[in-house]
This record gives sequence, C-alpha cells and structure tokens, in this order.
Amino acid sequence: RWVFVGARLTNNDLSLGKSSFQGQNPSWRFRSTSATERALQYQAGQKIHGFTVKEVVAVPDLFLTAVKLTHDNTGAQYLHAARDDKNNLFSVQLRTTPMDNTGVPHILEHTVLCGSEKYPCRDPFFKMLNRSLSTFMNAFTASDFTMYPFSTQNGKDFQNLLSVYLDAVFFPCLRELDFWQEGWRLENENPTDPTSPLVFKGVVFNEMKGAFSDNERVYAQHLQNKLYPDHTYGVVSGGEPLAIPDLSWKQLKHFHATHYHPSNARFFTYGDLPLEQHLKQIQEEALSKFERTEPDTAVPNQPHWDRPREDHVTCSPDAMAPDAAKQNTLCMSYLLGDNGFEEERIEALLHKIEIQMKHQSTSFGLSLASYIASCWNHDGDPVQLLKISDSVAQFRKALKDNPRFLQEKVLHYFKDNTHRLTLSMSPDEAYLEKQVKAEQEKLQKKVQALSESDKKDIYEKGKLYANTYRRIARQRHEKDACICLMVLSPSDICVPVQYCEQPTNGMVYFRAMCSLNTLPEDLKLYVPLFCSVITKMGCGGLDYRQQAQQMELKTGGMSISTSVNPDYSNMDMYEQGVLLSSSCLERNLPDMFHLWSDIFNSPHFDDEERLRVLVMMSAQELANGISYSGHMYAMTRAARSLTPIGELQETFGGMEQVKFMKRIAEMPDLTQVLRTLPRIKRHILNPLNMRCAVNATPQKMSDATGQLDNFMSNVASNKKDRKPVRSDITEEPNFKPCQMKTFFPMPFPINFVSECIRTVPFTHEDYASLNILSRMMTAKYLHGEIREKGGAYGGGARVGGGLFTFYSYRDPNSLQTLSTFRKSVDWVRSGQFTQQDIDEAKLSVFSAVDSPVAPSNKGMGRFLSGITDELKQAHRERLFAVTDKSLVDVAGRYLGIGQRTCGVAILGPENDTIKKDPSWVVK
Repeated sequence: RWVFVGARLTNNDLSLGKSSFQGQNPSWRFRSTSATERALQYQAGQKIHGFTVKEVVAVPDLFLTAVKLTHDNTGAQYLHAARDDKNNLFSVQLRTTPMDNTGVPHILEHTVLCGSEKYPCRDPFFKMLNRSLSTFMNAFTASDFTMYPFSTQNGKDFQNLLSVYLDAVFFPCLRELDFWQEGWRLENENPTDPTSPLVFKGVVFNEMKGAFSDNERVYAQHLQNKLYPDHTYGVVSGGEPLAIPDLSWKQLKHFHATHYHPSNARFFTYGDLPLEQHLKQIQEEALSKFERTEPDTAVPNQPHWDRPREDHVTCSPDAMAPDAAKQNTLCMSYLLGDNGFEEERIEALLHKIEIQMKHQSTSFGLSLASYIASCWNHDGDPVQLLKISDSVAQFRKALKDNPRFLQEKVLHYFKDNTHRLTLSMSPDEAYLEKQVKAEQEKLQKKVQALSESDKKDIYEKGKLYANTYRRIARQRHEKDACICLMVLSPSDICVPVQYCEQPTNGMVYFRAMCSLNTLPEDLKLYVPLFCSVITKMGCGGLDYRQQAQQMELKTGGMSISTSVNPDYSNMDMYEQGVLLSSSCLERNLPDMFHLWSDIFNSPHFDDEERLRVLVMMSAQELANGISYSGHMYAMTRAARSLTPIGELQETFGGMEQVKFMKRIAEMPDLTQVLRTLPRIKRHILNPLNMRCAVNATPQKMSDATGQLDNFMSNVASNKKDRKPVRSDITEEPNFKPCQMKTFFPMPFPINFVSECIRTVPFTHEDYASLNILSRMMTAKYLHGEIREKGGAYGGGARVGGGLFTFYSYRDPNSLQTLSTFRKSVDWVRSGQFTQQDIDEAKLSVFSAVDSPVAPSNKGMGRFLSGITDELKQAHRERLFAVTDKSLVDVAGRYLGIGQRTCGVAILGPENDTIKKDPSWVVK
C-alpha cells in the first residue's frame, strides 16, 4: 500500500492473479467511454430525476468534468465531478451556524448517526463500517458547516452507504437516549448506587475536554472567537466543555429541523459511477419528501473595527508563548520591502500548486470535497474554484500589470487594516486547577437545582440507559431493525486482483531505505532529530532558506523519516532504517537528485541557532501531539517490552522520544548535539547501505533509471568514512518478552489506555483469525462498552507487528477500561456472536486489505515489508476461511489469562489507586 537499483517492477510483478468482478453490477460501469467523456454529454437546462443541469465544464487540470445542478423542488445544490477513479465519493454538507457554545452542531453530528427512520437500530453508521467495503466513512463539524462523506470502490456498496447516509442526515431518530450518550448527561458515578455522587458524562463532553487540553487548539479557538466576535465565529462550534451541559434535547431537535433540510444542503459526488443513478436514489429516498424552505443560516459580515485590538489568554504550564507583536512587525517590514516577494519565491509557490494538482492520492475525491467546502458554503462557485490554472493565469497577469500588486495587498489587508487582533498566550501554573474547579462549580450548580424527585429520576434514567437501552433495545429493536441495513457478503467483494501500470500524471516518486544496522546504540535516540533537521539546515552551496526555496521550486517535497519494519514470519526479526522520500515533475528530475546529492555529500551542521529553532519546533510538536494522539503513545509504550521492534519504536516515536526532545530543547548549549549529527550521517547516508524505489510513467522510467544511477555514482565517489554494512535484517533470537505496566501522569482531564499482547506474525496461520477477531470485538463489544457506556470518544482492538492491541481514546475511565478489555475476551470465549458478526468483521478487514493504492504508492508495501502478491493472496484465503471455532480458539490460546505476555500503558490525570499499586511503574 515498490525495487532495487538494477531491478524494476513490471506488470507481472504486481499481478495478483486472475481478475474478479463478483457482485459488481455491470450496468454501473461503462468502460466503452471514460467517465469524463460521458459527463460532457450533459447539457445546461437538461432535466434529470428532479434536478436541472446548470453547467457542464471540463477541468483538464484535474482530469475531470464538473456537472453543476440544482434540485427543482427544494433548491438543493449539487456538484458532480466525473473522473476515471473507481474510488467513488459522496458527501452532503449543511450550513450549520451555532450562536452559543453548547456544541449543538457537533452533538447533532454524532446523534444523527445513532439511528434513523429506515434504520432504527443502534448506530447504523458504526455497523456499516463492518458491513461494507468503504474506503472512508466519517463526519466533520466545522465552524460553519457539517459534512458527511463516504467513499468506496464497489457499486453496490455505494448504493447501500448512500441509503444509510441520506436517512441518517434527513430522517434521524434523535432519541433522548442518544442525546444522553453522545452529548451529555448527569449520572450517578456508580449507576447502580443512587447514593453515589452525580457526575457529567457524554462522548462529546469528554471529547471536547480532551480537545481543550491542547494549547494550540486553545489558542486557535480564542483567535477565531475574538477576531469575529459578533456572529457564529464568536462561539465554539464543537462545544465549550462547561457550556455543553446547557444544551437541551429539545434545542438539539430544533437545530436539526432548521438546519438539516435539503434547501440548506450541498451534495457532492465524485468518481466513475454514473451520475443518473446517484440523482435517482437521492431524489427517491430523500429529496422527494421535502418542500422548499428559506433557511436563515447565512453568515453576515463581521462589522469592521475602527482600531486594532489586543487580548490575552492563559493555558496549561508547558506552552511556549511567542512575542506575536514583535513577529508581526518584523514580518510586515520584510513583506513591504523590495525583496519581500522575490520572483523565484513566487515561482516556487506556483510550482507547489502544480505539484498539488498533479499528485493523485487514493482519497482525491475527499480532498476535492474538503477543498471546495468553505467557498461553496458561502455561496461561492465551486466549479470556478476547481479551475486552478485560470486563477494562476489571472494572478500572473495582475503581477505583470502591477509589479507591486502583492505589496499593495499586504498594505490593504495587513498593515493598514484596523480590524487586527494581537493575541498573546502565557502559561498559568494554576490553569488545570481552575478548570477542575470550574467544572465542579458547574456541576454543583446543576445538582443544587435538583429536587429529590429529580435525583431519583436521574437514577432511574441511568438504569434505563445502562439496561433498557443497551440490552432490551439491542434484543428487541436490533434483531428486527438491523435486518433493514444492507450488507455485502464476502461473495460481493470486488477484489482488485490485478494491478495495471497506471500513469503518474508526469510525476516521479523516489524512495530509498537506508539501514541503521551499523549505528551505535547510544546514537539511536538522536535519529528522529537527525531525520527532522537534515533537510532543513542547508546543504552544498545553499543556506537553509535557499535549500527550502529550491525544494519548493523543484520538488513536491523531500523528507527523511524513521522506518522500522517487522519481519512477516519471525517476530524477533526486523529491519531498522530511515526512509528517504521525494517527488518531482518529470522535467525536474535532475534537480531533485542534485539536491539529494548535496544532502548526502555536504550537509550543513554549523548553525547552532538554526538547530535550536528546529529543536524547539520539534519538541513543541511532540508535546502538543500527545493530546491528539495519546492512544498511539499508549500503544507504543505498552508494546515496548513485548518485541524487539516494540522497544525500537518506543525509542523513535514514543514517550521516551518526547522526554528526550524536551531535554534537548532545554539545553543551553547545543554544541554537543551539532557534533553528534555528522556521526549519524556517516552511518545512515551510505550508498552501500541503501535500496531504492522509483515510480514513474513508462515513458520516463528509462530517464529516471539513468538519473538514479548518476545520483548513486555521485554519492558513492567519496569512500572516506564509509562503514562496512551488515545484513539489512536485524535478529534478536535471545529476546525475552516481559510484562510491564506504565502510568504517565499528564495534564489532561481524560485518559489514553492500551494493553498489548504478544501473539504471532503475519504469515502465521492464526494471524487471520486474530485480525478478524480484533474487528469483531471492536464493533460488537468494545465500542458499546468503552464509548456508549463508558463515555470515551473511541476505543477498540487492532492487530499488527505480532501484537494484539487494545486501546481507548479520550477516555474518562482508566482501570475500568482495562477491566473491559479482559471482559471482551471472556465475551468471545463464551461464543456470544453470530455468523453475521463474523461476516461483517471480514468485510471490514477486506476493505482495508484491498483499499485503493495510488499510482505513487504501487508496490510500496512490497518494498518496505517484503510481502509479495503471493503472500497477500494466501492471507486473503486464510481470512475467508476464518470460522467461529477458530475465533474462540485464538481468543483462548493467545488472549486468555495466563496464556499471554502483555504490556499496559495509561496516559492520564493523577491516579492515586495506580500510584499505590506496586505493580505499576509511574513515570
């Protein structure tokens, strides 16, 4: 999901065997003409299933045809991007403009996905994750719109998912119990004990507590709110945690009625499936049931300030607060000077736009939907937005007609603009205590307003939530209602079993793996730092600014990152290295390799101030990333003591690396670090220690091979300081896994919890069963217990690298969640699942196994892991063969108490129970 110097992948190398189109309705895809050509046949004014075509435009820059329509009866807007891409996408976005901080659009986004008129079962959205081959399913709440996108490569699957999405958005159940679960509720801390204290619970409530524990998020939110204070941008659309409990169920339903209407909707479809089928289904299943309204949802202009303003916010203690006013002054002086907009710099940015246009990712449709969303939401023309070349040409003409065009824009919008905010942020040692106190005061205010009857009612509702909703609703409603949900069976899978060579739109992609086998152990902690700075310090005759400019002007990006790849058949073997990645337009191939040559032969390691800036940025990014990716850090730490690769991954990207970078950032003198970087370079950037991959068009492959040969000759010419190379594979046959439980106290109000268990590698006969098991446990047990019942934002299980890993994300619970992990194993071993549950889990796994691969990434899985097409096919066959017996068997043999070697890690607030338990290591 790539070939060595001197060898090249051919069509046959990438073949998986015979082609198969099982379950694919042949009338859905017409191969005689392309999707773009078919779309060009539509005419303005043409009527199609209740819609009228308004405009048909070819967009050659993006290799698509845009068809703009409106719905006759409701006024709903529609844009179809016909493109020869089988990963088809649907999206519906609605303008949602909250006027308070209760998070009503965010909670509504969650709640509409909890069941609808046609599909009244619990969480049809999450159930379809296991019943389809979707390549993407999600929903987003922005400041002023909410979007519901999905994508899939399968025609029947597209129809199924479209039906679920349409019903969810326009005809949701919006049950009060769903509001309690997803939004907020008061509940006894122990739901079975009416005397236990009342607490706030709810998925969005806990999610936003986690979001506002990140200082960058706090700063960005305040910046927007204070710059546009007079309408919807002055509030928190996601919900301010202490304001969320002010939202009522009635207000939620009213917001849906006024905002979730076709007259307030914008539909977008993308791909090679016929437009007519989409329009017919959307008309019949949704729009035909509505009449036009005049939604009052437009965002008025913010009144312009007559003078600049200043403001200040506080945050948690670890933040770094820049001098914004000083930076603004320096930036303005630079931009308004004669050298502020150098021609080469402008060309580099325009080149970057061209690269972005031509690089085709597997989620190109989703990227387009996101790209046009804001402009379209404010009644801009999305088709015009897609004509990127026209915009670039218009810009070039404006610059030619007026050489100071950009300086005048800076004067108008920045320097002379009185609507300007200077916002500073500083750490407050008491920040977290104040947050806890504010929540307690809010809670007490709510509780004090309750009568004894109210408290009894809350207790009864808590029992209803815990029992009726979870048991009776599932037994009674889901048994019947979920039959309504469409499902693909394994025989419907349209497996892409043959890869054809595809054009890369005139791009060349280069990768190289450099082994770390000769690197001394004491230098390994420095490798991520080396990777982050080596392309940003300058090289050859270029300082770091010139290097960055050349990279933007001549490439689509150049990066180096750590790469640790487990062996597919032996858990104590792995490959450790760094991965070089870059891309360029075909015409810039020599320039790209020249830049790599300079990085190899003459990198700059003499600018301590530049290094300090990069170190500070890297340390801050790592620290800020914990609040967003804490579950990844917990999983990495839990795996540390179970496999050799686990220990290395903790060193490169775990909490150990976070701590290390914090220590480096606090060093007053970085001379020792500067001296370390050349030592690492001599071991890593060694042409005798590399293997490479090139992805290009067939016409350019010969050229690319020649340029790669030149590059290799150039960097190999200096034999000085070259180290002898050992085998690429590292083996640690004497590694002994051990159990370890680690707790990291963090300044968060929520937890990230993980438990990892050592199991088997990819080619082992039990791996497929464990893979299916992880998906089934996630969908059928862990999701309900951790999210619905526990109030966490998410949780589940996954398999990879020889480990079975449980995790939870933004979780108000910690030890209780660990208990849930263990109970999930008991649930499997007792056989409380059906054949349908297994089939759904298989579909979920296959949607990942056979997800689309972009032309730039063809063969990359093989290049990195050595997993051939034959190994992939054998894995598919083992997945098909998984049975209920094999699931119960592997659950007992690998996950049962006494059968497993496991690691546990928790990142979260202070926990006295853990601190008193000697079995935990507290960091």
